Amino acid sequence: MSRPYTPSPSSISRRETRAAQVGPVGIGGDNPIRVQSMLTSDTRDADACVKESIELIEAGCEIVRVTAQTRKIAENLEPIVAGIRESGSNVPVVADIHFKPDAAMEAVKWVEKVRVNPGNYADKKKFAVLEYTDAEYAEELQRIDDAFSPLVEEAKKRGVAMRIGTNHGSLSDRIMNRFGDTPLGMVESALEFAHIARKHDYHNFVFSMKASNPKVMIEAYRLLIARLAEEGEDWNYPIHLGVTEAGDGEDGRIKSAIGIGSLLADGIGDTIRVSLTEDAIYEIPVARALVEIVEEIRAAHPGDSQVMSWDQAPWNPFTYERRASETLEVMGVDLGGGETIRVFTSQEKWNAVAHKLARMGDFQPEIVLEQSGVEEIDPREDSEIARINASECPVLVTVIDGIDLPVIQAFRLLATRLQSRHPILLKDTLTPSQNPEADFTRTLLTASMNIGSLLCDGIGDAILVQGEQAPGQSLRLSYNILQAAGSRIFKTDYVACPSCGRTLFNLQTTTQKIREATGHLKGVRIAVMGCIVNGPGEMADADFGYVGGAPGKINLYVGKEAVKFNIPEDEAVERLIDLIKEHDRWIDAPKEVVEMAD
Repeated sequence: MSRPYTPSPSSISRRETRAAQVGPVGIGGDNPIRVQSMLTSDTRDADACVKESIELIEAGCEIVRVTAQTRKIAENLEPIVAGIRESGSNVPVVADIHFKPDAAMEAVKWVEKVRVNPGNYADKKKFAVLEYTDAEYAEELQRIDDAFSPLVEEAKKRGVAMRIGTNHGSLSDRIMNRFGDTPLGMVESALEFAHIARKHDYHNFVFSMKASNPKVMIEAYRLLIARLAEEGEDWNYPIHLGVTEAGDGEDGRIKSAIGIGSLLADGIGDTIRVSLTEDAIYEIPVARALVEIVEEIRAAHPGDSQVMSWDQAPWNPFTYERRASETLEVMGVDLGGGETIRVFTSQEKWNAVAHKLARMGDFQPEIVLEQSGVEEIDPREDSEIARINASECPVLVTVIDGIDLPVIQAFRLLATRLQSRHPILLKDTLTPSQNPEADFTRTLLTASMNIGSLLCDGIGDAILVQGEQAPGQSLRLSYNILQAAGSRIFKTDYVACPSCGRTLFNLQTTTQKIREATGHLKGVRIAVMGCIVNGPGEMADADFGYVGGAPGKINLYVGKEAVKFNIPEDEAVERLIDLIKEHDRWIDAPKEVVEMAD
């Protein structure tokens, strides 16, 4: 293993960083974790952008981002920033730049921060397969240096901050050919730009490593932190966290909590943006709740819990691999080994839903906790660990309720000390809810962060949601967490980007139409992208893609390849269905009515 990304697997302390200054707002250092969002309004409409910015600020947004696709559009940042200042707010504004260095050079005149994406800032992405010699690679780097250095110098002169923000979906051909479509490629892409910035003695920047797949995102950020530590102590730059294309509704919140929450729980992250395919104002309470949840955990556990060393950890934090347990049969269901990750419920909840199981569709309870024979132990107790490890047969084990350890760290300790042959039942909380009026959003975010983080570590053979009292709702949440973590695909999977000023159609309405038409296609992954910025790359794992190509026109993709072009928007959903049928992935929707989990 390369240098670890945290002091130990049990560390919950926030990573120490230098501070980046974005206007009056500090990121990193001793500053609180900042919450930001991005405007969905067209940047060419200054009044709409100012109005939306004020609404976001009133909701608790601390940094506002707006897209600037071209130099001409970037000129309109001047009246947008002026309008925000005239409203009495000094909240900093960030210009989001992708393909156009001249747009960045215009934007830096007006804003407090510029975001550049190394994968497409003066770089190429045509999915070309090329073999670069070292000399040719060096020439490419010099070309990037020539294009990026003027922005660095101008930002330094004006006191403007920067985000070097890599997206998994937009790695350049150069990076893809040398490092592959990997977390390592994401990190190396960002470091190339950081070296250029440092060459000019410019340090007022933050990093991000965003992806729509939480596993990829988590691995990329962990690898980044480890690589920064290897570069030297003065590479302690702040970190911006986000999941791209998280989607909407519960699914978008769950995926965001898995990606962002798990990293925050490890002490990584100085500013966050929750990207939902909804109006931007709905992102703010989700982001603030995630920060509050993690801060409450740290306050309850002021010192790092039970210290483990990375040398003891039986998993590699930089590469996903499911923990190798042995298979057990419990209540007639196989779990552990390579079996499907199972969903547990309590006897009380089972009794409450037993009469309507046939109407609950996919949200089925599979095993009852009290009938499972699971061993509930404190992972710090040597005698308990020794007793189970001495067993001739594999034993299903979980952490006992009521102990004073954070959930993630408790289960990591259990996985470290327990022989891998013993399957593990994960829990979302070690304090079962006794409050039927508990805020479901916080319950959802906590469960997703705790269970999702462990699943992405490769830990867990079954899960139990205890933080939600409603039986059906707890089961729905269980299955949706497994889906978002990529651990058990039981329904159509969507990659849907948030709206922004680049979007070429109404993302929210369109995404809903696509869901209504295709939501019964289990195991099919569909990407819905408002524009081409992250489209083909972020759809690398998707089976089919629906991408804005021009105003009112849609391009359809199979994988990363565009196969249908300039389809009128009002025809595009039907044409997408036709495309799915052409590839033999279509089935007719079932006629039975499923009773939604309460």
